[in-house]
Amino acid sequence: MGELFTFFGLVSHSKEFIYTTHMLLAAGIAIILAKMAMSNLKLVPTGTQNVMEAYISGVLKMGTDTMGKDEARRYLPLVATIGLFVGIANLIGVVPGFEAPTAFLEFAFTLALAVFVYYNFEGIRRNGVIKYFKHFLGPVWWLYWLMFPIEIVSHFSRLVSLSFRLFGNVKGDDMFLMVILMLAPWILPMIPFALLTFMAFLQAFIFMMLTYVYLTGAVVMEDH
Repeated sequence: MGELFTFFGLVSHSKEFIYTTHMLLAAGIAIILAKMAMSNLKLVPTGTQNVMEAYISGVLKMGTDTMGKDEARRYLPLVATIGLFVGIANLIGVVPGFEAPTAFLEFAFTLALAVFVYYNFEGIRRNGVIKYFKHFLGPVWWLYWLMFPIEIVSHFSRLVSLSFRLFGNVKGDDMFLMVILMLAPWILPMIPFALLTFMAFLQAFIFMMLTYVYLTGAVVMEDH
């Protein structure tokens, strides 16, 4: 099976070029949408402002259910930006002639690494080094020697979980779309396109939800 056809691939077949151009395209679309939503703010939102406000409200509700309203508001800019970026990056791959940058492991791993570094940084900043790492020891003192390395491995495994879940699902969707277009190139396969669009939103939702969950575990901890 050959490579996916992309319009940017007509300029260069380099993997790095295709990945970078599609990533910049996703970032550009996200910035344009944000600018459009804020360009003419109204008390009664319409158009892009209405869509973006609904999106922000949904993300805030998600965070509120996970870590409480005050904490959810604190991390709303980060999570909402990640969700918008990932969602657009996923949707690009649904359009024939473009490839989702999330179908490249480099993209997914970089995002996962950013979330990993940030939630650990926030955990240390909010709770202090000793209290944060003491949380890794578990509630039973005589199991400290066992729980600490398990917790360390568990946290690093989140890098693999976040990155490979996003990369694997989107890459699989791209390959599925390529097969569908090879089998029915002149007939618009509406059902597969609808399914892939749903999956694009779903993967963005999962990434946002896990980011909130990891932040919750890092900053909202109880004393054992």
